[in-house]
Amino acid sequence: MTSPSVLEQQLDRLNGQSYSGYKRLKGEYQFPTFNLTLAHIQGDPFAAPSRVSLWVPHGQGQWPQTYWQDSMRQVALGDFLHRQIIQTIPQIQQRRGSGKSGCLVVAAASQVMLARTAVQVTAAGIELRLGVGLPAHGRRIAGQAAQALLLDDLPDLVHKTLHYQPGWQDDLDQHMATVENANALRQQLKAQGLVAFIANGAVLPRRSGVDPRPLPNAIPFQSPVALEVTLPMPHGGAIAGLGIPQGVTLIVGGGYHGKSTVLKAIAEGAYNHIPGDGRERVVAHGATVKIRAEDGRSVTGVDISPFIDRLPQGISTTHFSTTNASGSTSQAANILEAIEAGAQVLLIDEDTAATNLMIRDRNMQSLIAKEKEPITPFIDKVRQLYTDHGISTILVMGGSGDYFEVADQVIALDSYRAHDVTEQAHGIATQYPSNRQGEGGQQFGTITQRQIQLPSFDFGRKPAKVKTQKLTTVTIGKEDIDLRGIEQLLEPNQVRAIAHAILTWQQQRRSHALGELLDDVMSWVERRDLDGLTPFPMADLSEFRRYELAAIINRLRGLQRL
Repeated sequence: MTSPSVLEQQLDRLNGQSYSGYKRLKGEYQFPTFNLTLAHIQGDPFAAPSRVSLWVPHGQGQWPQTYWQDSMRQVALGDFLHRQIIQTIPQIQQRRGSGKSGCLVVAAASQVMLARTAVQVTAAGIELRLGVGLPAHGRRIAGQAAQALLLDDLPDLVHKTLHYQPGWQDDLDQHMATVENANALRQQLKAQGLVAFIANGAVLPRRSGVDPRPLPNAIPFQSPVALEVTLPMPHGGAIAGLGIPQGVTLIVGGGYHGKSTVLKAIAEGAYNHIPGDGRERVVAHGATVKIRAEDGRSVTGVDISPFIDRLPQGISTTHFSTTNASGSTSQAANILEAIEAGAQVLLIDEDTAATNLMIRDRNMQSLIAKEKEPITPFIDKVRQLYTDHGISTILVMGGSGDYFEVADQVIALDSYRAHDVTEQAHGIATQYPSNRQGEGGQQFGTITQRQIQLPSFDFGRKPAKVKTQKLTTVTIGKEDIDLRGIEQLLEPNQVRAIAHAILTWQQQRRSHALGELLDDVMSWVERRDLDGLTPFPMADLSEFRRYELAAIINRLRGLQRL
């Protein structure tokens, strides 16, 4: 391992030479309190910044063991430091020449705590991975500017962010308490017969569709008394809030009164949120999946016969495939794929659902006989999902009171205030029965576990590349995958990690039972070995769930069912 003085001398010699000379610096350098690794050197000052990692042993960083004593706290500490680094970089980096000279780049972070490759904490120490724009004048090495960047700026960043600061103690303790409270609440759901919990005082509305921070002056959430439960937490004592029981739950109310906001909070309650997010104590079952209709998506070999038993031209619904699904077939496929991946709770908002898959009322049944209608609506399957398979459903409903007849509980939102209206809804259903005929038989139907083969993305000698466009599209090789229907992806870095995992596993060129493939990939994620998913260590990956991994696999147009 080389000393910083050698690095300084090398930069003196390289000053003014062609930019490609920087490649001679690749290697490891031992500073007094950290190690610097120049893992990949950019070939041009206008190219993506060089890949750099900084390693600080706990002894050098003076980190108390309490903050890294177990894996949960290691993730929380990594998340905390990641946010400190994001705040500190603008104070340190300077413009030092052409192109990206002098820039320091670290992956972005969302409102949730995730294991990320940008900042990783282990029992031995802390690693920071970032991009560094090596300075240039034109396309010539700016040696003195590079010395200032590598020998002054990076050590300053390490000292300010990767060494323990006593002034952080209160914020660190809150970060640790927040993640441990959320995990404790989530772990209690099953024993309490619940699928989700929303604490009293939670702030659910966001500032906008593109700003996930809490809305200032929003009305804090308050549970209806009849559905209020109190759960203990390891920090701060017990807390009361809305406990949503297993079974079928309706969330009703007028337009713009908060129904979809509550459902979105539940969907994101599968993750742990940061202090100050407002939803730190909103938790959902870890196998909660948001479902929607998705016109135009690709579907491969899915058995959608529980909902659609026949299609024109003799198209199979037990091995249904299409490159351009309709609203009803896409939603049916999304439901069956989620269940195949292991979902235990489904979330459906009628605003983003296919109406003809959700309901067929008595009047329509009278006009169009069942033998003329291949679709069995969700209203006739939602109860069977729970009784046959133990899968609960939470639905946002504003237009169909027929669901009162199948609901276990009904929660009304009025100006973001929740009320238990279960008794009233059941009374209405009794007084004004829908008189519709149940369709689709007495059982839910077949749930198929598919054997699949991933497509090949390699063309010629060049390996396939991954490109992400926020949370809307990912490109693997030459295939663009629309992500807008996968609503529980929260960071582009999750998308990137999933895409690289798919590329790694497709190289095996063998068939997989989809469930076994998901288990295999997720074992790497659960060990926090995201580097095992990529051809080389990357700085911009985040952990992800099996359900979003399955969703992206299922949208691959070259996917084969065997």
